[in-house]
Amino acid sequence: MAKKNFNNALKKAFSKDALTIYLVVAIYAVISIMLYGDLASRQLTNMLISVSCYIVLAVSLNLVVGLLGELSLGHAGFMSVGLFSGCLFSMWTVDLIPMLYIRLPLAMIFGGLFAAIVGFVVGLPALRLKGDYLAIVTLACGEIIKNIITNLEITGGALGLTTTNSGSYIYSKPKVLLPYAIVLVLITVVVMMNIKKSRHGRAIMAIRDNRIAAEATGVNVTYYKLIVFVLAAFFAGAAGVLYGHSFANIKPAVFNYNMSIEILVIVVLGGMGSINGSIIAAIALKALPEMLRGLDKYRMLIYSIVLIVVMLLNSNQKFIEFKSKFSFKSLLKMKKKSKKEEISNEQ
Repeated sequence: MAKKNFNNALKKAFSKDALTIYLVVAIYAVISIMLYGDLASRQLTNMLISVSCYIVLAVSLNLVVGLLGELSLGHAGFMSVGLFSGCLFSMWTVDLIPMLYIRLPLAMIFGGLFAAIVGFVVGLPALRLKGDYLAIVTLACGEIIKNIITNLEITGGALGLTTTNSGSYIYSKPKVLLPYAIVLVLITVVVMMNIKKSRHGRAIMAIRDNRIAAEATGVNVTYYKLIVFVLAAFFAGAAGVLYGHSFANIKPAVFNYNMSIEILVIVVLGGMGSINGSIIAAIALKALPEMLRGLDKYRMLIYSIVLIVVMLLNSNQKFIEFKSKFSFKSLLKMKKKSKKEEISNEQ
């Protein structure tokens, strides 16, 4: 019995989800040592918060695209809603709550909730559609949100929101923001993992696999679709607040359909429904253009070629089989097989 409990505990400790969390912790541990030990380059330091935000955006969008199986192109819009509402909250309360370790988490929750409300308003009519129609509607909603923010005086209009105004200074350096980024990434990853394994997750995947069959078994399709959409919008909004605190000026024009497509590319490249794939793809795709910056005019061409090559490899069955041989489960099976062979040989 004790041996069985030990084996179960070992399986949990080395499960795919646990390994993903270990991977995230290990990456951030190395980065933290480099950053706080003044070993990180300026290029790496400037990338840290934006890459962390893109990890959150990719993992949350994967909930919609990978788990639910719906194509959404308005994720940048939800991020911008959270960013501007959360940053304004932070600016208005800077005198009331001068401690960043209290004000920033509150601003992230506020921005996330505001984005979730907008996600609910957009999702309620839009999620009755599917496929290309849903993609077009969410793309249009993202552009509408961007234009509304651009025409609001409170957000600074087309010139954007300046976070370094006297009396409302909220711009922070990467060294200050990194702990918040680590916590946000870990919370997002853990929440998505738990949803995937929960009763709600099974219902969501049932809708993805066969909507008619799911409805026939009593699954409320609209309800579960809205949960996914609202939750993804919440995390996009929270990431937006963190992103906004890392810049001295934020312009609404940045959050256009190109950003939404970029997030979608990360999700597709990392693999539909794969959390660790989204994390690795976000790091790779955000770091690659910076690494190629020295090549000047050719860096975006090389970046595009690498994207095409990786996408072709990911759709190749032989490459998928080759890649699966090096997964943790395959290695574990090989180890068990070799142990059994050793025991049989000894007997």
